[in-house]
Amino acid sequence: MSRTELNQLGEFALIEHLTHEIVIHNDETLLGIGDDAAIIENTSACTLVSTDLLIEGIHFDLMYHPLKHLGYKAVIVNLSDIIAMNAIPKQITVSIAVSNRFSIEALEELYKGIKLACDTYKIDLIGGDTSSSHKGLIISITAIGVQQKEKIVKRSGAKIGDYIYVSGDLGGAYLGLQLLEREKKIYIENPGVQPKLDENRGIIEKFLKPEIRKDIITMLDHAKIIPTSMIDISDGLSSDLIHICRQSNVGASIEEANVPIDQEAQLMALEFHLDPITCALSGGEDYELLFTISPSDHEKIKQLPSFYYIGEIVSPESGVKLKTSKGNLHEITAQGWKHFN
Repeated sequence: MSRTELNQLGEFALIEHLTHEIVIHNDETLLGIGDDAAIIENTSACTLVSTDLLIEGIHFDLMYHPLKHLGYKAVIVNLSDIIAMNAIPKQITVSIAVSNRFSIEALEELYKGIKLACDTYKIDLIGGDTSSSHKGLIISITAIGVQQKEKIVKRSGAKIGDYIYVSGDLGGAYLGLQLLEREKKIYIENPGVQPKLDENRGIIEKFLKPEIRKDIITMLDHAKIIPTSMIDISDGLSSDLIHICRQSNVGASIEEANVPIDQEAQLMALEFHLDPITCALSGGEDYELLFTISPSDHEKIKQLPSFYYIGEIVSPESGVKLKTSKGNLHEITAQGWKHFN
């Protein structure tokens, strides 16, 4: 691959070069990239805004993160926060700070992933910024979504007696990361050894190229179910359940036997001598949805695919507990991702 240095293009020429193939998918976007600000017209719904910062060496490792995958994942991470409030993502802005270690061709790969995510989920890239960085790559994405005020779901709405659900298997992303870290260590010690990844493409893709659960929001809407609280599983089931309980001032009881664990992840956990349920509870980055519903909606949701009942909301005095397969109760602690370790 040829290499074109960043200094061969100015800031505005670089933005134009990276975004000239971006298309507009939503009627609400009146003006996207190309002026001092974008224009969005929302007439009958609330606007939701969420921002995430991804820093090389903290949130991603380019040793095993292809730039196209990284661009895709960076968008998904932000869209998931909008989905987690029962809203529909519509637009994003993308800002990057990059060192001269990266070429124009490298940034083209990053933006291929960003564009793929936008095209896949019909999202409009409407602006952003570029800057130089003394070291590494920094990506900041802001996601914008819409939803009618009465349908927006917060973390703070769970009530005693509500049922707790998750939208899919857990643990896959964490075990995918563990596998990539193992192969990275082997490669550093012996660069001639080829990584063994083909047999575990599922969990590796779960980590490198996650998807948002926009389909879940659609299914719930068609079934006329509005969750009482919701969050996306980014930090880990244990941490994110505690977020809901603290915001709602409630406790929770979940059944170990009901926690859905990715089958491939179970096998990899055993290979790493890890407890699969611990990986599912504390792993994070699955980007499934964790939510609560009123008991009156329980019969409706039982008729739908892709939903897993894992427990119930209880009084705050009862705490947040895991009931094991043997009937023992263990307090759940927040052991997922910590942002300031």
